[in-house]
Amino acid sequence: MPKAERASERSQAGTEQSNLRRGLLQGVLAYGLWGGVAAYWKPLAAVDPVELVAHRALWGLGAFAVFVAISGQLGALRAALRDVRTIGVMAASGALLAINWAIFVWATLNGHLLDASLGYFMNPLCSVALGTIVLRERLSRLQWIAIVLAMIGVGFLTWRAGRVPWVALVLAPTFAFYGLLRKTAKVPALIGSTIETLLMVPIALIYLIVISDRAAFGHAGASITALLVGTGIVTAVPLVLFTSAARRLPLSTVGFLQYLTPTGQFLLAVTLFDEPLALDRLGAFIVIWTALVVFAIDLFRSRPRSP
Repeated sequence: MPKAERASERSQAGTEQSNLRRGLLQGVLAYGLWGGVAAYWKPLAAVDPVELVAHRALWGLGAFAVFVAISGQLGALRAALRDVRTIGVMAASGALLAINWAIFVWATLNGHLLDASLGYFMNPLCSVALGTIVLRERLSRLQWIAIVLAMIGVGFLTWRAGRVPWVALVLAPTFAFYGLLRKTAKVPALIGSTIETLLMVPIALIYLIVISDRAAFGHAGASITALLVGTGIVTAVPLVLFTSAARRLPLSTVGFLQYLTPTGQFLLAVTLFDEPLALDRLGAFIVIWTALVVFAIDLFRSRPRSP
């Protein structure tokens, strides 16, 4: 093989390895932040869920706009806004995201967190399915073993709940399809997230104006107002990390990493919120964590290496 071709292959392998590592780091950070976000929502339990989602869109747009300006991507944003196809895809992904936000916030504030957690446990399986069926991603033997273990753990948690709740059935596929759209969209992560929230904001503003006389914002104290403004950063940072990871990693890998989110919620519930932990549920968690370890080992073994 000519020396130039060998150098080109080494360069390509190095780039792939760098993208994989960067994507894994971004995915872990995104899901880790989402795993701990319940601690932020808890003081906002008195706020109407729809108002909370509206503030997430409004202040999230402000945070995204700052990030775009700092990163020097204003030109890329203007170009994307002139692309009808990009607007259409971002409108679809934004609608899925808004539905997911609204259902999760409603479930969290109305005593259905178990149903919501089931949705987050089911979502990675949906992402793996979309990756293999739609994107034709191939799974290794170890990855199939990990998926079977995860299905056993999720199935047990579903059985313990006594039913498959509608909250879980909405949360799981909406975020899985959102990840698919963001992976296939020809738009940078930050630009796409900015357009998504930009499209949400008109509806959010109309709603906030309609409820202005009874809204929590400005009426429930300075701390609540500050927390509502802070939802912009809480929303923007992990979302940008996630969408960037989704572009660098196989969708099946992105989906499987999501088990970090309910794991973080589990640790938060046990250590900070003092929620009771049944031994059978702990067993299901251990099975799912084992699946995550198996999946991670396979990723490490199969990652691209320089010749």
